[in-house]
Amino acid sequence: MEFSILLEYGWVLLVLVALEGLLAADNALVLAIMVRHLPEEERKKALFYGLAGAFVFRFGSLFAISYLVDVWQVQAIGAIYLIFIALNHIFRKLLVKKSEKNISEEKETKKSGFWTTVFKVELADIAFAVDSILAAVALAMALPNTNLPNIGGLDGGKFIVIFAGGLIGLIIMRFAANVFVKLLHTRPGLEVAAFMIVGWVGVKLAIYTLSHPALAILPEAFAHSAAWKIIFYVMLILIALGGWFFSKEKLDPVKG
Repeated sequence: MEFSILLEYGWVLLVLVALEGLLAADNALVLAIMVRHLPEEERKKALFYGLAGAFVFRFGSLFAISYLVDVWQVQAIGAIYLIFIALNHIFRKLLVKKSEKNISEEKETKKSGFWTTVFKVELADIAFAVDSILAAVALAMALPNTNLPNIGGLDGGKFIVIFAGGLIGLIIMRFAANVFVKLLHTRPGLEVAAFMIVGWVGVKLAIYTLSHPALAILPEAFAHSAAWKIIFYVMLILIALGGWFFSKEKLDPVKG
């Protein structure tokens, strides 16, 4: 494999790791809220089942989408979904009144039995898995093909990058989520930036869809062009930097 291709794959994997880290932290925070009413032992079990479910659903989604990834209708649905969840999350984060948030949290934290809680956790895992895999696929689709054999409808190199990103996301959710949760707590603007990136990745998948030969609304070569890749990555870096520098750091009230 040429060095330039390796470099491009490495860059996409790095972006995936950062995005997966922030999304995994958000996911871990949601799961923690869902199980916090349980006794400690049951809480640990529920989170363990949640992690197992995340593993199954994430890789199940990957293998399923690998066979459908070249269908433009699936690409279009994926693009719309990513843009929707990004806009919906940002809207709720920035515009929904605190009183409405509190009502929502009270409803969410009503005590449920152990297996009901586990069921809710698994449903959340399905949503997380779809978000994660679609974002990873959207990032990987415009990568150049490798000489590795195809897996499903995906080039082997692209499959490995998406697989690695998903696996790293699970590892982060299990071991490093607390670090990312703390980071999101001290710099809450990063959460908005993460979902802006998800939306921008949705735009990337939309561009890829519009360049599909079956539609040909955009030239097929455009989605793979250097110009579009530069625009995409420059914008992605600007969003990430904006999330960091424009997010006011919250001081620990204990430390003052």
